[in-house]
Amino acid sequence: MRALILSASFGSGHHQANEAVGAALHDLQPATEARQTDFLRHLRTYERSIVLGTYLAWLRHSPETYRWYYRFTDRETEPKTIRDTYKWMGRQGLRRELLSYQPQVVVSSYPTPAAVAGHLREREHLDFLNVLVVTDYRVHQHWVRPEADLLLVPTPETGRQMVERGIPEKRVVVTGIPIHPRYRELIGADKAALRRGRGLLPDVPLLLMSGGGQSTYRSLEKVLHELGALGRPVQVLVLGGGQEAGRAVQHLGGATIHRLGFTNDFPELLAASDLVVGKAGGLTVAEATTLGVPMVIYDPIPGQEEYNADYLVRGHAAIWTRQLAEVCPAVLRALEPQEHARLSAGAVSLSVPDAANRAARAILSAFEQRQAGQAQG
Repeated sequence: MRALILSASFGSGHHQANEAVGAALHDLQPATEARQTDFLRHLRTYERSIVLGTYLAWLRHSPETYRWYYRFTDRETEPKTIRDTYKWMGRQGLRRELLSYQPQVVVSSYPTPAAVAGHLREREHLDFLNVLVVTDYRVHQHWVRPEADLLLVPTPETGRQMVERGIPEKRVVVTGIPIHPRYRELIGADKAALRRGRGLLPDVPLLLMSGGGQSTYRSLEKVLHELGALGRPVQVLVLGGGQEAGRAVQHLGGATIHRLGFTNDFPELLAASDLVVGKAGGLTVAEATTLGVPMVIYDPIPGQEEYNADYLVRGHAAIWTRQLAEVCPAVLRALEPQEHARLSAGAVSLSVPDAANRAARAILSAFEQRQAGQAQG
């Protein structure tokens, strides 16, 4: 089977989900040939500037504008000018790749490439299974892609939302959000040993900043100052977004902040942590729940991450702080042994450690059914 796996580099989550799916497909069917592509590379320069530039500008400078846009477009009657972007954005570049690579399966972890691939399939008379992997815990209208033959969703709740919005039930499969198999291997790992192996203190609480290496988390420094004022020593990991390795250590009040450059150790660092503090990206939620690490959330991205935060709170796996002054009390509360155990159990109850394998099995099953149907036809 030849698969083209498309992500969109708005953040690292889409890439991580795709890599997990690609690895699981290869494990289940070793003959699988999979090509990973960032769909944003197919956009013209001005398209990329408008789409990515506007998105990042809103998150940095006007999150309320992004919240308005998220809600404004979350309806079937959104303006035609927005709806039609799913027919032409990145079309020429993706067309060239589809014609040259001739995939039998196209997997997207972002709605736009799934939609554009679907339109190109019809227009160019191509033959492939079109799959969309949903990486948020609530279905926005843009995830509702009738062009997709198979939609893989995180939870039964998101599955119902897809069906309620008009996607045939037979196309929707609940798999969880795909994550790397290393997370499953680290379930129940010795936190103290993981910390020692990375030059961290084994007996001082370890907090991992979510989104710390991304320019989209504008509250990073404010939250770090709050963590320095907890009144008790803590270690804080801030992961950088660059490609250079290294570590800079900063002391801020009672917090020892480790600013890390590029690292392949994120699964181990997460497994070593007591809490995740910050944003609530879909992949981070899936990874943290798998390892039973609770979250303290502050200033999530409006729209999708707010719904991710709500999902965690309803599952007793996180504390969502609405004001900066609430961060310190929430972190202290979450570190109390009884509360931490409660939140950790809630996280585990929401986890789907084998989501990537579930997704791969669903894709292979749909592909085989498609081939059988074509043979009979």
